[in-house]
Amino acid sequence: VQLQASGGGLVQAGGSLRLSCAASTSTFSRYAIGWFRQAPGKEREFVAGIGGSGSTSSYAGSVQGRFTVSRDNAKNTVYLQMNSLKPEEAAVYSCAARFGSSIDIMPGAYTYWGQGTQVTVSS
Repeated sequence: VQLQASGGGLVQAGGSLRLSCAASTSTFSRYAIGWFRQAPGKEREFVAGIGGSGSTSSYAGSVQGRFTVSRDNAKNTVYLQMNSLKPEEAAVYSCAARFGSSIDIMPGAYTYWGQGTQVTVSS
């Protein structure tokens, strides 16, 4: 499974971005997808995840209510809508896939990773 994240960029604090994660597999709906971010000097952290069917999702407490994860299995794509962005959320955002429907917050639980997309938030 190959993953490609896109949609990052520069946004002012309080602004919005929508990230996309495109996958190259014919069995996309069998994979849970997680979004993670990593800022310089910090550990990679879970942001949001969605189950294979799209009926389940999970969020880090810090983004709950501002970020929304969704997926379109017909397009093999998962989205992360990020609203009210904060400067401290600037990081490289990556998507990852794990076989099965359950979402996991640990990076080690995911088998496939995309390259990531840079999100910069100016104050």
